[in-house]
Amino acid sequence: MQQSLTVLMTGLIDYAGLFPPAALDMAQSVANFSSYRRSEYAWMLGRFILPLSKLPEFELAAADKLDAASPWRLSVLAGTDLHADLETIAHFNEKFDQRALIDTIEVRASVTAEIERSMSHLHPDLTPYFEIPIAGDPSDLIRVIGEKGGRAKVRTGSTIVDGFPSSSDLARFIRICADEDVPFKATAGLHHPLRSINKLTYEPESPAAMMHGFLNVFIAAAFAQTGMNTEKLTQLLDEESPDAFQFDRDSILWRGEMVVKGHLRNMRNLFAISFGSCSFEEPLDDLRKIGLF
Repeated sequence: MQQSLTVLMTGLIDYAGLFPPAALDMAQSVANFSSYRRSEYAWMLGRFILPLSKLPEFELAAADKLDAASPWRLSVLAGTDLHADLETIAHFNEKFDQRALIDTIEVRASVTAEIERSMSHLHPDLTPYFEIPIAGDPSDLIRVIGEKGGRAKVRTGSTIVDGFPSSSDLARFIRICADEDVPFKATAGLHHPLRSINKLTYEPESPAAMMHGFLNVFIAAAFAQTGMNTEKLTQLLDEESPDAFQFDRDSILWRGEMVVKGHLRNMRNLFAISFGSCSFEEPLDDLRKIGLF
């Protein structure tokens, strides 16, 4: 793997095996994450994602797998009572004493007041991501997230055909995040490296739909930071050809546009952070299929 792609992929995939379409039980999800952490591809792995309501199940399933020498980092999806959730998080982190650490919380917000209210309760040691709608102009939401020191979360897919944002809406979201200097993560529907038609679930009779690619999204984020406009970002998100991308030691190129490795590293550390996927293996298998491993 070329160094530029290694930089792009490091810590990129948050494991969300509990969620559709995989929808694994807690025991299997925890076992998988434990195995992936010991694999040769562990460097691509990010956090374990779970609903806060399932924390008791996690404690039982993971008790014999946690190790203070290599603590698990968790991201939890908040429920409807944020104050109670924060107390639960504090208790969990104290109980597990660095063997596992909840350092990230994901909260849904559709209006700026919800963001402001949530941020007024959060502890500074907890990184908040606000999942916001992007079908309309999300400028105000992203601006307030930035002003309050939060991060944005975008839903990039679903298990239903109509659950995928348009490339233009996604490009606008990325462009605004870059303009406002707001870090973001993505979730759902990004199992595949490049934009392509795929089945929505693992069921034999599953419908198929055009899905966004994780390489498209994160390379677009890198170019957004260099000033690429929304129209060009939309074209990048629509790119389906592996041959349109070149990866070498020091840069990634897309149709004559170049982003260098140092900028990629900065982008991953400070801007486009990760994406949640119910499969860790499928993205890697698809990278092999297009010759990037």
